[in-house]
Amino acid sequence: MRGMFASVPSVLCVFNVFNVFGVVGLGIAMVLGAATLGGCSSYSVPGGPADFRALGITQDQQALLTDKEIAERLARKPAANFPAVIATVRVQDNDYRSHSYHGSRGEGKFSVVTLRELESDVDMERLGKLPMVRGLAPMNRLVVPERVNDEKSLRLAAADLQADVVLVYTIDTRFGSKTLIPILGTITLGMFPAEEAQVTTTASAALVDTRTGYVYGLAEATEKASQLANLWTTSDAIDDSRLRAEKAAFSKMVGEIEKTWVRVAASYGPTGGPQGGTQTPGAAKSDVRAEGGK
Repeated sequence: MRGMFASVPSVLCVFNVFNVFGVVGLGIAMVLGAATLGGCSSYSVPGGPADFRALGITQDQQALLTDKEIAERLARKPAANFPAVIATVRVQDNDYRSHSYHGSRGEGKFSVVTLRELESDVDMERLGKLPMVRGLAPMNRLVVPERVNDEKSLRLAAADLQADVVLVYTIDTRFGSKTLIPILGTITLGMFPAEEAQVTTTASAALVDTRTGYVYGLAEATEKASQLANLWTTSDAIDDSRLRAEKAAFSKMVGEIEKTWVRVAASYGPTGGPQGGTQTPGAAKSDVRAEGGK
């Protein structure tokens, strides 16, 4: 509406010119009216489009600007055969130690934990029963490389096991303690449980294509545990809470992996589309688990 009323003065200007020249000067009035319109109001023409080439977002320029390593990762494609054999491996920070475990494997940036203290048989059976899974192959000391510096080191070990997919998981545990009744511990000389050991654990996992390094999906779960303790049993109590929290987090993470794998099998399995994996002829469900140890 403002635009309509703003044009009224311009129209009046035309009528004023028309009254001066009369009917005979109609043609001239129209010419002068056009000129008068220009003098009574103004209109700015919209600017031109943005030049995507100048912005650097054309496909060719993106390819030139993309970091080589990033470009290689973006170019990875799924190539696993289905039903798939899944190799499982737990990785931690370099030189990983815990209260009850001192035997991590590897001298590189990461260490591989081969002790199965978190992975219950029930949870491993759940993974083995996933759709389009032919079997599990937990990595043990016989196949873990001396140096683990990246995911390729793990994929090479998985290839030795003839696995199509690598399930890489890690555990992040944070410790703490809370004093419940400060004076009580002093009065009882530390014999009465006046402390609470608190542990929070997050288990994270990735499903990686052995052949190409393509990441099919991620899973994560967090659990907490606590336990009463006194000055004499704090370390043992905290470690007991650690194990309970880590086992619970791992089991919960398996539930998330189950959800993720269902989508993976539907998207990349034999009927998952043009980029899906290929079906292994005559593939039957089999148990290819390898027992891990310290």
